[in-house]
Amino acid sequence: MSTPEAEPTASPTASAGLGADAPSDARPDSQASAGRPDSPPDSPPASPPASPLASSAAPPPVDDLVTTHHTLKIGRKSLAYTATAGRVVLREEKITDGRFDGLVPKAEMFVTSYTLDGAEKSRRPITFAFNGGPGSSSVWLHLGLFGPRRIVMGDAAELLPPPYALADNAESLLSVSDIVFIDPVSTGYSRMANGEKADEYHGYARDLDAVGELIRLWTSRNDRWMSPKFLAGESYGTLRAAALAHHLQEKFGLYCNGIMLISSVLDMGTIRPQVGNDWPSILFLPTFAAIAHYHGKHGRKSLRSVLRDAEEYASRDYPYVLSRGNRLSEAERQEAAARVASLTGLTADYVLRSDLRLEHVRFYTELLRASGRTVGRLDGRFAGWLHDGVADRFDEDPSYDAIAGPYSAGLNHYVRDELGYANDLPYELISPKVQPWSYKEFEGEAVNVSRRLARAMRANPHLKVHVAFGYHDGATPYFAAEHVLAHLPIPAELRGNISTAYYPAGHMMYVHEPSRLQQSEDLANFVRDASPVRAG
Repeated sequence: MSTPEAEPTASPTASAGLGADAPSDARPDSQASAGRPDSPPDSPPASPPASPLASSAAPPPVDDLVTTHHTLKIGRKSLAYTATAGRVVLREEKITDGRFDGLVPKAEMFVTSYTLDGAEKSRRPITFAFNGGPGSSSVWLHLGLFGPRRIVMGDAAELLPPPYALADNAESLLSVSDIVFIDPVSTGYSRMANGEKADEYHGYARDLDAVGELIRLWTSRNDRWMSPKFLAGESYGTLRAAALAHHLQEKFGLYCNGIMLISSVLDMGTIRPQVGNDWPSILFLPTFAAIAHYHGKHGRKSLRSVLRDAEEYASRDYPYVLSRGNRLSEAERQEAAARVASLTGLTADYVLRSDLRLEHVRFYTELLRASGRTVGRLDGRFAGWLHDGVADRFDEDPSYDAIAGPYSAGLNHYVRDELGYANDLPYELISPKVQPWSYKEFEGEAVNVSRRLARAMRANPHLKVHVAFGYHDGATPYFAAEHVLAHLPIPAELRGNISTAYYPAGHMMYVHEPSRLQQSEDLANFVRDASPVRAG
């Protein structure tokens, strides 16, 4: 991305208490009584759920954190942990004519945290996790990959019926790190404070302010400044995490040990096609080939051989072909169309009519058109039905349709029944209310945070970065993320700080069970390796 140098002028300074972490239900191993969760000793009394119809005369908001205690079995080992769920009030300093007028409530952000009981805080890592969107809650990483409980929903072509189920997650990141899941403003149960305008936080810079302030606040209130710290983001959350690493360093002097970028996009210019920018067409090509392979368009070829061919063409001939424009001869155009068609499973005629430049949603709509089907954007392994046999774009993403119900049911049950937190607001899995999202800091250029990540790494040469790719991820294609990493402006000495992992799955690669198991192991190893070994 281009690097916005200026930080927003206002910095939210929150109040009230954030507590500890960890989930579980009212199962026999849970120490929390159903309906009577423990209250954190250092937080204000739990207040009733905020009413969406509260008047302007409503009393100032307070934190409504609820704490429960649980046990997670991992093999023969049992982990006793504490879960804290609820909304934390973010406050901002008010200055009038140079005079300090106190702290003003700005937002109430929903947080779920898990901390291992009895652990030495200075040795115990802490991971701050969030998803993307913009407009997504943290439910996906929470119940799909990191948390001590996970949703059971099946997979592509093997989906389970409602109402789904929750199970213990023996591969939870809790085995190596405490975890704090953050729902940005207007997602999950997070909302603005009474009388405040929500769109103030619906943008790149103020989102960093809010999430960064919440991290600072949680770290301070839980005495975790000396703990190894990690950021974990998915999708737009990777863009947030990369920029946040620099933001936390510059604003608070809070240095992290590692960043986990899951389904990464750091430069929007690599995935958003527009006139004059051919990079998305080029960088999506290997993903198109992978999805075509999954749906039987490459015969008996292995996925690895298909990807090798697509990557080679996208690295050399394809950029040249597209750069030539109308200078290509007819023979060259026909040859290029045939090559792209062979890689993507489309017809050469369709590629020619697309001016050799395939748009991703049109590809997902076109690939299985002959059978009246469409493939997923978030995960190209999923298939749905076309609403219109001649439509050029599907009306819904079948891969999102597959996960929305299970994760919504799981979260809404889990927070009430197992974590003891109740709120009459709807839990916004992905909120359209944040749109249009403001990128005013990038006016006239692509949204790109790669330089901010590079600055964070140069300032903190101990910062490690792990990037996870899904071959069938049609939202943030792996080859585009590789392209950005290859152009990261860091010295050769820091290249070894970046590790990568690839999975035969989509955007939420943990929906695919073998990928979930492998990724859980990979990320646990990353946290172990990036955490310092302390003497004594």
